[in-house]
Amino acid sequence: MIPFNKPFLVGKEIQYIEDAVNSGKISGNGNFTVKCQEFFETNFGFKKALLTTSCTDALEMAAMLMDIKTGDEVIVPSYTFVSSALAFVRQGAKIVFADSRNDHPGIDETSLEALITPKTKAIIVVHYAGVACDMDVIMNLANKYNLFVVEDAAQAIDSYYKGKPLGSIGHFGAFSFHETKNIIAGEGGLLTINDDRFVDRAEIIWEKGTNRSSFFKGEVDKYGWVDTGSSFLPSELIAAFLYAQLEQLKEIQKKRKLLWTTYSDNLKPLEQKGLLNLPYLPSFATNNAHMFYVVTQDIKQRDALIAYLKQNGIHAVFHYLSLHKSSYYTKNNPTESNKQLPQSDKYTDCLIRLPFFYTLSVSEVNEISKVIIDFFK
Repeated sequence: MIPFNKPFLVGKEIQYIEDAVNSGKISGNGNFTVKCQEFFETNFGFKKALLTTSCTDALEMAAMLMDIKTGDEVIVPSYTFVSSALAFVRQGAKIVFADSRNDHPGIDETSLEALITPKTKAIIVVHYAGVACDMDVIMNLANKYNLFVVEDAAQAIDSYYKGKPLGSIGHFGAFSFHETKNIIAGEGGLLTINDDRFVDRAEIIWEKGTNRSSFFKGEVDKYGWVDTGSSFLPSELIAAFLYAQLEQLKEIQKKRKLLWTTYSDNLKPLEQKGLLNLPYLPSFATNNAHMFYVVTQDIKQRDALIAYLKQNGIHAVFHYLSLHKSSYYTKNNPTESNKQLPQSDKYTDCLIRLPFFYTLSVSEVNEISKVIIDFFK
């Protein structure tokens, strides 16, 4: 069986974990945490980067920093992972779901202005498959209506919008290092803060509502409880593993882009015949080769193709279920139970993610491609 995903080692992960243990400190905010944060600030220009235990935690921190509260509205794409909405629901916000583009699962930027009301506090954009949303449109809306923008960049490390790193454009960005991502640490995430107003408070929330970071910088002579917060710091073991991966970012990306291009070249004839659709890359976006997906004509064809791949020893999966149709949302928002978001539903029914991970070989991609081509014969 060719699996959908497979965790991998690429450098000094084990050595750095051992170094962390031998240092005598494996709790959060140690040497490797600092190294990781400095890597992101130096290489991508984030004003402040804070490691978290997950991308979900990074989004929850952003919700706290924006003081999201009951009565606020937050615009979120329906075709996304539940964390994109959950982090703001936990603060009491009402989620207003937006549809996807017809050419890409990302949020339909042209639909957003009609969703804005006097209660709207923020727009959450998800860079699906690491492909940028049109951030000029979104930031112009945010400036016009005085809204916050959070980039859910869980899949978008080393991807760019008009030359700007994703996660650096909105007020906040959130990344994931889950085992399915380009750079992995098992679990783990990162919050980027791009607005100076929030940097100091972010460190307080990150440190369980205390000014502990200021204490260790020598800015105060003692630290205490000064704000809300939680235990968002990952252990040094996660940071050590992550830093070894970051050192090999260019190598990892080179291999992933080779696999992505191989899939695309192999399957392009099927798209030209109108049998399925391949990923679309807008002119303003780069491709970080986070995933390779195909979009079938309908759910029946999707299920048949997944089953055919499985029969041939290949594990492929569909992806998100439209959140506006989830049992939790419809139960708590009964007046919106009939909300129509056809593009989100199309991707729910028709999108298939193919096996994609660093140690996947070109020959395996060719094998998978051949099975897909045989299916359509």
